[in-house]
Amino acid sequence: MKIGFCMFLWTTNVSTKHRALLKDIKATGYDGVEIPIFEGAPDDYRRLGEMLDRIGLERTAVSAMGDPAMNLIGDAAARKAGIAFMKHTIDCAEALGATCLSGPLHSTLGHFSGTGPTPAEWKRAVDTQRAIGDHAGQHGVTVGLEALNRFECYLVNTMKDLSRLVDEVGNPNIRAMYDTFHANIEEADPIAAFTDNLRNIVHVHISENDRGVPGRGNIPWKKTFRAIRESGYDGWLTIEAFGRGLKDLAAATKVWRDFAESPEAVYREGYDHIRKGWKRAA
Repeated sequence: MKIGFCMFLWTTNVSTKHRALLKDIKATGYDGVEIPIFEGAPDDYRRLGEMLDRIGLERTAVSAMGDPAMNLIGDAAARKAGIAFMKHTIDCAEALGATCLSGPLHSTLGHFSGTGPTPAEWKRAVDTQRAIGDHAGQHGVTVGLEALNRFECYLVNTMKDLSRLVDEVGNPNIRAMYDTFHANIEEADPIAAFTDNLRNIVHVHISENDRGVPGRGNIPWKKTFRAIRESGYDGWLTIEAFGRGLKDLAAATKVWRDFAESPEAVYREGYDHIRKGWKRAA
């Protein structure tokens, strides 16, 4: 098991100006960080990966599509733009040295039709993911699709639906991720949502019910850590928390207040929470 921290708490564009922060994250004990990919070219991420290597941090990648003009279940033009975005993002992840790229990379974040997914939209999702999976496989990247709560997307809200999509795509480089925040909202049994869909899960986000410090809220952490450890899962447990520092990201994630006294409290206390919870689950 590896412990990571998502850089969304501070930025969507990690650079050399974050070197001191990254060093402190490493000193706290983290194995790696999750790097957002929204802008820039592969060479930019290659240089960032070299800096992370010098610091001693491994990395995963995360992204999302918030523009309806890039919609993998939309019309032909939107699908074409979405696939192009995903291929570029995969290229950047490869350059970064990340073998896992996660996020709601199946449809447009925050975009709604007013109804649930139609059969045509579902078919488009399968087709676009197959095209993306082929590109990901050529570049050594696995995409971990994320089920989001009903207030952020409408294509897949539960792990059961997400696993159905992954199974229908049938590409080894298109898999699923599990997020404790979204499961807390959408799943009748958040623990079973993990164990029943383990076959497809390649990444896990550790996120408190209020998006703040893991361990301070009402996520059933004892049962969660026990289920993950007993399942044999040995991948990343990456903390995803949000704040108000980034206006656009705060708006997208509906963050209107501070959830912790400081970012340091989130990543330092969060690290201890995972470490202790994992040990107790043995």
